[in-house]
Amino acid sequence: MASLSPPESTHALNLEELRKPNITFWSVWDQDELMGCGALKELDGQHAEIKSMRTSTRHLRKGVAKRLLEHMLEEAKRRGYVRLSLETGSMEAFEPAKRLYAGLGFIECGPFANYVEDPYSVFMTKEL
Repeated sequence: MASLSPPESTHALNLEELRKPNITFWSVWDQDELMGCGALKELDGQHAEIKSMRTSTRHLRKGVAKRLLEHMLEEAKRRGYVRLSLETGSMEAFEPAKRLYAGLGFIECGPFANYVEDPYSVFMTKEL
């Protein structure tokens, strides 16, 4: 992701940030091979953010991200969140991700939480 966006527009979490108590991180494995990962960041008791969604290059277009996102949506509902939001890139490389999110009911919105308008970012949200 860092190679596609300038540093001020890169919002990926580092390992230390992923260990914070308001983050829940999942990974998808095929035996000893990592297929993908994703996280939920609780913003408040009713709103969470999808973070760190990645699929291993070797497993792209196999449904890994969709299955993981569906799991996170169910977990968000179970926790009682009423809204789930995300930030993704605006460049062509992020089109598959934007299609995935839109296909599961996310719509474009303005910046949320601490984000600001940025030509390199697309913000999306879904009411649960």
